[in-house]
Amino acid sequence: MSSSRSSGNGWLDLSPELARRLLDVAVEAIRYEIVHGRPLRVDPAAYPPELHQMAATFVTLRRDGELVGCIGTLQPRESLVESVANNAGSAAFRDPRDLGPRPRTTNGLDVHVSILSPMEPMEFTSEEDLLRQIRPGVDGLLLEEGFARGTFLPSVWEQLPDPRDFLAHLKMKAGLPPTYWSDGLRVSRYTAESLGE
Repeated sequence: MSSSRSSGNGWLDLSPELARRLLDVAVEAIRYEIVHGRPLRVDPAAYPPELHQMAATFVTLRRDGELVGCIGTLQPRESLVESVANNAGSAAFRDPRDLGPRPRTTNGLDVHVSILSPMEPMEFTSEEDLLRQIRPGVDGLLLEEGFARGTFLPSVWEQLPDPRDFLAHLKMKAGLPPTYWSDGLRVSRYTAESLGE
């Protein structure tokens, strides 16, 4: 089993060994819940200090290229190792979307962990100004307007490489029309350290 890593801006510097350890925690959390029917609770003290830092993470699960689940947090609430364990179990068993049967085994399950950088609110005067500032392949975006809210991880650029399409689909994810615009629209960006099978 091998792992690959990519980093948006190097804000988090994990060794290959620690990256592997986090991926193992994600798989362990899913296996534990398959066997015991309840989430794994990890003790950060049992892990290296680098994994104690507060961090927001997403865990994405695929089997045969099909999405099984994706759950995460946008703001740091707990240690890196706890966040990965909790989001792995939630991605496998608590994604609210109808993505088919829940995993009964981790065999053939592709596990990807995204560790988010701090949010950076963006300042722009128009949609064109916003589009000029977005960095394709690098930026994850959080879009907010009233009660509408949606985010795309940087990995979504693989499916939507054009910034205009990326933004339009993000608006739709937030429940807004793809051509929607208002002066109250708020957008923040972040990068992600990506760890994957």
